Amino acid sequence: MKPVLESYASIDIPASLGSHQRAVAVQDYTTFRIGGRADILAQPQDETTLIAWVEWARSQDIPFFILGGGSNLLVSDRGIRGLVIMTSGLHTCRRLPDHESRPVVEIDAGTEVSQACRWCCQQGLAGLDFLYAMPGSIGGALWMNARCYGSEIAAVLQQVRYYVPGQGIRIYHHDPADWDYKLSPFQRPDRIILSARFVMQPEDPAAIQERMQEHEQDRIAKGHFRFPSAGSTFKNNYDYGKPTGKIIDELGLRGHEQGGARIAPYHGNIFINTGSATAADVRQLISEVQQIARQRVGVELEPEVLFVGDWPDTSPR
Repeated sequence: MKPVLESYASIDIPASLGSHQRAVAVQDYTTFRIGGRADILAQPQDETTLIAWVEWARSQDIPFFILGGGSNLLVSDRGIRGLVIMTSGLHTCRRLPDHESRPVVEIDAGTEVSQACRWCCQQGLAGLDFLYAMPGSIGGALWMNARCYGSEIAAVLQQVRYYVPGQGIRIYHHDPADWDYKLSPFQRPDRIILSARFVMQPEDPAAIQERMQEHEQDRIAKGHFRFPSAGSTFKNNYDYGKPTGKIIDELGLRGHEQGGARIAPYHGNIFINTGSATAADVRQLISEVQQIARQRVGVELEPEVLFVGDWPDTSPR
């Protein structure tokens, strides 16, 4: 493989791949509103074009990154080298024939989580509504095995269509043994989620809508949308007997700042961009909290947020 270049923004791109942008500010596509520029950004409108971009990048030894809804990640101030492929153009929801008398839906990876929940509600289908108002895409929710309110997305999963670069489209059939807290079988670079099928439960749309509104109000009350953030910063480890947010609270770190990054004054596990934060600010704040937790209470905090892009101390991704 060729060495990673300082920039791929000027490389020739075949017209057959369609529209794209160069030297694009990635912060505009993340919930943290932080990050440098991507050399090339493509927004394919169908999976055939998405696959064509992947294969072109492979043929040119250009690194690529698949970007969904832009939550749960922190993009380096130095940006992302190579190609960023957004899945937002893949956003269709479909009703399929029932499976063992249960309704089945297929949802494209780039579909916004709340969009998918609203569509299912309109169809009178329950199962994904616990995710309502969670930022991100269905593909990202699967990648991280999103969970909240006592449920997780793997619990209603039937199968996933994914692409293996250089090999083709594959079908994954759900196996509970492959899934755990914040863990899925797709957390590897050779599995690109295209769509997923979920087994749902018929229910009155009004009842589903009521739950969705309750979840949204709960997130608003907890301050999830007051400032740009990536959501939860650290994973929970209940071996320590309490949620990570509670641990950080008890350390007296709410409101602790580093540059423009701050631990939210209303939730210890939400780190916010007050308006001028850099990725370096956030990462330094994360490191400080880890060190304090380790030294004071012997707790090792594992980041949930993903560090993406050209970081000086890690390989680009």
